[in-house]
Amino acid sequence: MNIDDVLDADWDAVGTLRNPVLVVALRGWFDVSGVATGALEWAIQDRSVTIVASIDPDPFFDFTQERPETVIDEDGERHIRWPENDFLIARFPEGSRDLVMLSGVEPHLHWGVFADCIVECAKQLGCEVVVTVGAAAEGVPHTRSPHVVGSSSNHSLARRLGLSRPQYQGPTGVVGVIQERLDREGIAGVSLRVGVPHYLANAQHPKSSAALLRHLEHVLGIPTSHGEMYEEIQRWEELHDAAVEGDDQTVSYLTMLEDEYDRRTEAALPSADALAEEFEQFLREQQDGSDESD
Repeated sequence: MNIDDVLDADWDAVGTLRNPVLVVALRGWFDVSGVATGALEWAIQDRSVTIVASIDPDPFFDFTQERPETVIDEDGERHIRWPENDFLIARFPEGSRDLVMLSGVEPHLHWGVFADCIVECAKQLGCEVVVTVGAAAEGVPHTRSPHVVGSSSNHSLARRLGLSRPQYQGPTGVVGVIQERLDREGIAGVSLRVGVPHYLANAQHPKSSAALLRHLEHVLGIPTSHGEMYEEIQRWEELHDAAVEGDDQTVSYLTMLEDEYDRRTEAALPSADALAEEFEQFLREQQDGSDESD
């Protein structure tokens, strides 16, 4: 099986894209509570998008785990809705660039071919950077806006954006495979992760989604809809408060997390404006061929 067997695309129908960046979020192991995929859905809310390519789900899923759904349309016709991995074009004429987005479902099988499809999309559409976004259960307080942390194996990009270099060794997920494939093809890859309070991991966390969107908005120079999430954030924060209230042990633990959060905030990443300026400079150097070799 190769890319041509599973990737259905119409590259010529896209037209010219402005400085595109590919952003990927996959529901599954690296997306606790659907925070990352939810963030990308908010990013394109009320915005016209075009599907440029789709990955055939059949070879990639164990359908006893990720079951398709039966749906009935407005005409009463029955259809099967399969797990979708569609590449969307979202144009931002009021921003610095257009986005190519994949908000999909983590596959069970053939991770290498799945990752190759993502790399092929980035190459065909001229995306010089691919950003994977995810969410993990961490010791963060729900009363604070969670930090976004990131890494990149691209020396220049890591230095400019204050990102760490990947150090982890051991079992990985499909995002790790995607990042390795990007490295192999010489495409700059960034992995961003936002924390989700582990003591409330079964709830929804629009505050974490909004933190991801704020980071993407400032660095990539595109407007998002995170401001419209205020009511959802307030509603869920009240539910989170109610879940903790009355449990003295959890309240004490929350106080400890808040103190630790406030100390760590003093050593946070550079300002969003500085990050955006460095990201733009990196892209200009990539296009000019003047960046240092990795």
